[in-house]
Amino acid sequence: MWAEFRERVILEDDAILVLDKPVGVSVMGERHETDLVRMAADAGERLFPVHRIDKVTSGVILFAKDLAVHGGLTRQFNKRTVHKAYLAVTAPGGLPPTGRIDLPLSVGRKNRVRIAAPRESIEVKDDTWTVPEAAVFDSVPTYASVTTFAVRAQTPERALLEAVPETGRRHQIRVHLAWIGHPIVGDPLFEKAPAGRTYLHSWRLSFDHRGERVTVEAPQPAEFS
Repeated sequence: MWAEFRERVILEDDAILVLDKPVGVSVMGERHETDLVRMAADAGERLFPVHRIDKVTSGVILFAKDLAVHGGLTRQFNKRTVHKAYLAVTAPGGLPPTGRIDLPLSVGRKNRVRIAAPRESIEVKDDTWTVPEAAVFDSVPTYASVTTFAVRAQTPERALLEAVPETGRRHQIRVHLAWIGHPIVGDPLFEKAPAGRTYLHSWRLSFDHRGERVTVEAPQPAEFS
């Protein structure tokens, strides 16, 4: 099984491995047949995830092959020196060519991530979505979260966005787009019984490795066209 996933390697050296993860497989914490770290371990290979993408998301995922390398890479994510770009498909119409979603997040009932303010308090000005400071919940922990986007293509049926999370909160892109009225197609967080995949793809990742800036890319899935 792991050998099949190894055919999806984008970049590898003696310290790191970058994989184009398919939809429906977790990075870690799942059953053996749907957990990349466990499948690798069963095949005799130790991998340490540097970051996470959701099970329903495809695309670039970076692993370290030893803990010494892992620490330096995770610090880049913590310091936000890593650049991440995703592709997302949403319903068309009403979106500017570029936009900025500056909406804090919190965790609500059943551990669901949500905007940390009432929906009706969301304001749009100069293609930026925000909420007044007075509207932000003060009864739960809240987390500043920013996503920028650009519309790459649009048809009467759907829009293809390039989304860049300036912060790295759980479900950030999915929640931000849904709360401005453009949920990702097939997202089970916001669509009951979706018929197909979730149209979110970890597209590009740039990070520092051995004194060089490295950019890796997982090709756009054919169904996004």
